[in-house]
Amino acid sequence: MMTGERESQLFEAADLLLDARRTGVPIEDLPKALQPKDMTEAYALQDRIAEAYGAIGGWKIGAPSAEAEPLFAPMPAAWMARDGAVVGEVRRYRGLESEIAFLIREDLPPRATPYSREEVVAAIASCHPAIEVIESGLRDPLKAARMSMLGDLQMHGGFVYGPAVAAWKKIDFKAEHVVIAVDGAVRVERTGSNTSGDLMRLLPWLANEGAARTGGLKAGQWVTTGSWTGVTSGDPGSVADVKFSSAGEVHLRFEPLRGV
Repeated sequence: MMTGERESQLFEAADLLLDARRTGVPIEDLPKALQPKDMTEAYALQDRIAEAYGAIGGWKIGAPSAEAEPLFAPMPAAWMARDGAVVGEVRRYRGLESEIAFLIREDLPPRATPYSREEVVAAIASCHPAIEVIESGLRDPLKAARMSMLGDLQMHGGFVYGPAVAAWKKIDFKAEHVVIAVDGAVRVERTGSNTSGDLMRLLPWLANEGAARTGGLKAGQWVTTGSWTGVTSGDPGSVADVKFSSAGEVHLRFEPLRGV
């Protein structure tokens, strides 16, 4: 049970990260006393930050290996856009991740009996290629304390989705090939590189184990399932192109610096 004092410390941590994100002036790390001590606190910090950006449009989820327990974070609806979007606002880190995302068609409310994989798949409206934009209030989130990075929305900063993929249930995601290019230059090219292994295991996990936090998955929400290409950096004005061999393609452009 979190004490009032500890809750206040996490609120302070959220304010520091929010200020850094909004101004584009990062911090090296959260003060030691304000860093989340475990995932429960990291998730509480995420939720506090997400509240500042309005409605939740979905969830990012992934796992570092096929055996690892997934980790997830909210994605603000205000940061979601269609293929070809110009990504603006305060952007500093400008990371890019190639992902596969799913649009939920029907509510999956919390329940005592776990949802089966088949039930969750049946609740999916469509599958899409996606780019997750990586941002952080931390100067280098990969060098900061891990719990600070996880608490800072797991580096989430935006979500751009491409057209729906026909016959997506026939795709062998373990053999799917992907290329990400920035300004026409190929940065990463990989096959079967989603670190979660069977990425379709992530959605039932989120519908079941994640339900206490999410309140259940809801129709119209997006779930994006982790990077296939690691984090690739863009610059102001950069164009990013992601192409999957079977799951389509998606594109975005970062807004140029003002006056450039």
